[in-house]
Amino acid sequence: MTTLPDRPNSALLVIDVQNGVVAEAHQRDAVVANIGTLVLKARGEGTAIVWVQHSDEQLEKGSDAWEYVPELPRGESEPLVHKTYGDSFEDTDLEGVLAQAGVGHLVVTGAQTDACIRSTIHGAFARGYDVTLVADAHTTEDLSAWGAPPPDQVIAHTNLYWREQSAPGRTASVVETKDVTFSG
Repeated sequence: MTTLPDRPNSALLVIDVQNGVVAEAHQRDAVVANIGTLVLKARGEGTAIVWVQHSDEQLEKGSDAWEYVPELPRGESEPLVHKTYGDSFEDTDLEGVLAQAGVGHLVVTGAQTDACIRSTIHGAFARGYDVTLVADAHTTEDLSAWGAPPPDQVIAHTNLYWREQSAPGRTASVVETKDVTFSG
């Protein structure tokens, strides 16, 4: 269980599924569809959904590249957290949003696996959250031209090592979309 007191709730965290981020992402359509399935499930169960949206020189606020993909419309009452760093907690109001909702367990989806996803899952874990990474609901682009492994290997490796994370009073897990539960 989370080390955060009085935080029994879970939240679905959707990170950076923006036009410019996932345009060339590995298995883009399948990953977006899986996230869509989780969004519908979370809404149906009354689970909080928090959307995270990155901006920087390549993703200028208000640009088409900065906008979320049209397949994933955000509900009016669902919080949107704006960020400029990889870790969704850094210099944002994410912690306040989660505290207000009593969230101690994050179910993480989005992009990019080797940047904002990794930064955020580690940032959440270090801050005391239980973190579930959804194995088939995060993706990245091919950065092998710059020395990275191919995207399928980046995703597989992230899923592999996150299963083995441990820390006092916290849990880390990896599950597929079909096996996600938002309780506890």
